[in-house]
Amino acid sequence: MRVRKNMTWASNSGVTILEILVVLAIIALLASIVAPRVIGQLGKAKSQAAALQIDNLAAAVQLFYIDIGRYPSDTEGLPALFVAPTGAEGWSGPYLDTDAALHDPWARDYIYSVGGSVAGFTIKSLGKDGISGGTGEDQDLSS
Repeated sequence: MRVRKNMTWASNSGVTILEILVVLAIIALLASIVAPRVIGQLGKAKSQAAALQIDNLAAAVQLFYIDIGRYPSDTEGLPALFVAPTGAEGWSGPYLDTDAALHDPWARDYIYSVGGSVAGFTIKSLGKDGISGGTGEDQDLSS
């Protein structure tokens, strides 16, 4: 059988405002060190997601080519992977699950152009800034 002791609190058994301020200062210091690293990783994750999406779009364009015998034209663009273009006999799409795949992680449309590369087409995202060129998160990504 357990004996329970009654605990009594002394009038000075609480924490002082100074102790609370020290703990808050330590938390703020840790947050100021960790936050920039977390934000940097978030930017890298979006760039990596864009690169994967470009690879998936390129595979879908290749499937379009196999079915139709040509790449989508510049005027048809990537929406031809989701909705059959007029006169595209043999189209057996949609080649994408949703039309949301046509947008990069920064909510801008991917840029598609025929020719100018070994694969016969180029799919490009202008990165976070939406301007050609840049480094880091702002770097352009293409197929």
